[in-house]
Amino acid sequence: MNTHTIFSRLILLTFVAILLLPQDAFSQKKSKKKKDAATEVAAPKKPEGKSISELVKKHDKIEGLFTIYQDTVSGSLQILISEDHLGKEFIHFHQIADGVLDAGAFRGSYRGSRIFKVEKYFDKIEFILQNTSFYFDPENPISRAKEANTSGGIIASLKIEAHDKDKGLYLLKADDLFTQETFAQIKPPRFPGASPVSFSLGNLDKNKTKVNAIRNYPENTDVAIEYVYSSPSVLNGGSNAVTDGRNVSIKVYHSLISMPEDDYQPLLDDPRVGYFTTQVTDQTATNSVPYRDLVHRWKLVKKDPDAAISEPVEPIVWWMENTTPLEWRETIKNAVLEWNKAFEKAGFRNAVVVNMQPDDADWDAGDIRYNVLRWTSSPQAPFGGYGPSFVNPRTGQILGADIMLEFVHFTNRVLYDKLFDLSTSASYENDFESNSEHAFCSAGHIMHENTMFGQALLAVASNNDLEMERMKKEAMIALLMHEVGHTLGLNHNMKASQVYSIEQLSDPNFIEGKALTGSVMDYADINITRDRSKQGQYYDTSVGPYDVWAIQFGYTPFKSETEKESLLSQSTKPELIFGNDADDMRSPGKAIDPRVMVGDLSSDAIGYAIERIKTVNDYLPTVKDKFSNDGESYQELRRVYYLLTGQYANATNVISRYIGGVYVDRAMVGQEGATQPYTPVSLVDQKRAMAALSNYAFSPDAYKTPSDLYNYLAMQRRGFNFSSGTEDPKIHDQVLNYQKNVLNHLLHPNTVQRISDSELYGNQYSLSDFMTDLNTAIFKADISGNVNSFRQNLQVEYTTMLIGALTGNQASRYSNAAKSMCLYNLNNIKSMLNTTGNVSSRAHKQHLRTLIDNALKEIK
Repeated sequence: MNTHTIFSRLILLTFVAILLLPQDAFSQKKSKKKKDAATEVAAPKKPEGKSISELVKKHDKIEGLFTIYQDTVSGSLQILISEDHLGKEFIHFHQIADGVLDAGAFRGSYRGSRIFKVEKYFDKIEFILQNTSFYFDPENPISRAKEANTSGGIIASLKIEAHDKDKGLYLLKADDLFTQETFAQIKPPRFPGASPVSFSLGNLDKNKTKVNAIRNYPENTDVAIEYVYSSPSVLNGGSNAVTDGRNVSIKVYHSLISMPEDDYQPLLDDPRVGYFTTQVTDQTATNSVPYRDLVHRWKLVKKDPDAAISEPVEPIVWWMENTTPLEWRETIKNAVLEWNKAFEKAGFRNAVVVNMQPDDADWDAGDIRYNVLRWTSSPQAPFGGYGPSFVNPRTGQILGADIMLEFVHFTNRVLYDKLFDLSTSASYENDFESNSEHAFCSAGHIMHENTMFGQALLAVASNNDLEMERMKKEAMIALLMHEVGHTLGLNHNMKASQVYSIEQLSDPNFIEGKALTGSVMDYADINITRDRSKQGQYYDTSVGPYDVWAIQFGYTPFKSETEKESLLSQSTKPELIFGNDADDMRSPGKAIDPRVMVGDLSSDAIGYAIERIKTVNDYLPTVKDKFSNDGESYQELRRVYYLLTGQYANATNVISRYIGGVYVDRAMVGQEGATQPYTPVSLVDQKRAMAALSNYAFSPDAYKTPSDLYNYLAMQRRGFNFSSGTEDPKIHDQVLNYQKNVLNHLLHPNTVQRISDSELYGNQYSLSDFMTDLNTAIFKADISGNVNSFRQNLQVEYTTMLIGALTGNQASRYSNAAKSMCLYNLNNIKSMLNTTGNVSSRAHKQHLRTLIDNALKEIK
């Protein structure tokens, strides 16, 4: 029997056996399967966790853009994320609600806005910061690689605690989202080289940090957090504003804002006009300036698009905080509304509106839905006025703004120690504003010092209360207009002070009702006339021609690019010149155009500065009698002395910038009225500036003060405030540092190099002539006889600077031509030294000879 037959029989037998099985046995198996299946269906599901409603029991619900739940017992937070939130962009903005200046945080300080997305990743929700620095033309294929080599920022990845599928909601624990420095760094970074004894915050204390308030609206969610930084011990406890240096609170408002979805049209920046911008680089451009920088401005739309002048659909509304002194409210309101004159030229009537915050208002100034004119009276005032705004980084649209006003600006409560510290600072590089990118505005500081200077002169010259009040009112108007200008998007225009002549500024009829300058965005000097009979306005009382033109550029609804370019082509008009902080020369060696300077005024800044020096010299002999009052200390006299001499010193700084200066014209190629981009200051003006410095900064009589005044420059004792140092006035240090401020600029590597380089394109004041004139100014008058103590200090300092250019740490920054002239001048000084004069003068000359001999040996 073959294999096939055997296999067939086996199959047949198996089939027969199945047929012979009892029917009930088959049925039992089938029934068992059905029973098992029924059992599986009926078995309860494993619990998937608590529902959202269960997790938010005993929580307060605060509905809004992002609904937040707060535990009524612990205060902890949970946040709802909906399916609609996923993949969308939102704006995060934060500002300081309250802090201390020691930590770089003060009330009203804006900390910027950034864009973030909310994304789901498996069982987590991610908050991811978006990069807004680049633009890609969507029509260009390279845009498909737009995310190459750029990093977003996953600032938080939070576990989903519960999910409601039907409603499309996710619940997250939100404490770490807000009470940690998740959205933004609050504690300032510690920079390399910072002083080890300077005040610094401790570590963020999660046990003490807390939520102070939650405000929720359909378009924004605001959370107020009090961050507490703790350290078991501190080396420096900070100022009196810090109650306990071991535990310091910084209160912050965080705002999560819905991305505006409207027809706002971004405006791209132009270098001929000065707006704050969000810098964007076009990565698909092929030209040499791939800039698509977004101008910061409000959205203004005409109610009647066809009208030449129309009211806006939504005006820019300001609220005066109910803390505003009653007697100042009308002045402040009118100052803000002055900007409507500019907006009318841009086609808008009543673009700016001012309302008064009711005393029973249910909102405070930290609410981003309101633009508020706010007040503070800080222990250490960081500014006189401060006008920040925040924007949509995608478009540049301004979404909100505040103006902070410090009460100290309108008083005499300046720290005279601060005035003295400024006088003994070797340079202006410590200016508060220079440490951040247009974060702060020091116009209020400068205007405050100018106003106190004006008050001192008026007290001596006329003691007229009405005149004093007029000056202070004008100062307030000018400050308000300046800060409002910032909130409209305008940055500084430090070149605008050059518009009017000295004669025009001294003509009350001509200057009445005008800005003293081309723009209220300048840091101009106070207009004090030496001839009191010619006194007109002290400060700007209206917006200037540049302000009107700039607002036209920023806000006019242009019908075409040609229309916009026609407006911009006017930039070559003298009254529309522009130069901002990036160009200004307040710090030694910085920038190149001397017209872009703080504390100057008139189209002849050298002449105006000389007049200011002469005015100070006129009044110094009178101040002791005028400001020494029976029954009072001499602190007021000391304050006035430093005010006057500080004005003198500032004038010499203004003059010094014309030596080696180069005028800049940023007009476009072929523009009507344009000049060459770089034009060196004329030989006449450079020589005039050097002559003025020789006479007023370096001569034996420079900073001459009545000798009987020194005996009375006494501070009023307060407790143990003299324990840290001697209380006597350091007159020699003061004068030397005024002179060093000037020398630091004249001998700065940038300045001497520019003098040489600019000889190639028109500068007629050669490096050799300049260095020879400087040597003569510092030595010739007295080196053959007696040298007074002020000149001894100056001559040693100057000689040391020359040596430093040859052998010091900065020697590599000086050109060979500059080093040659330094060596030439040192040998020239040595040849002038003799043994004549009194003992002090002979010792001084021996000192100089030793310094030079040692330096020459080192060079050899």
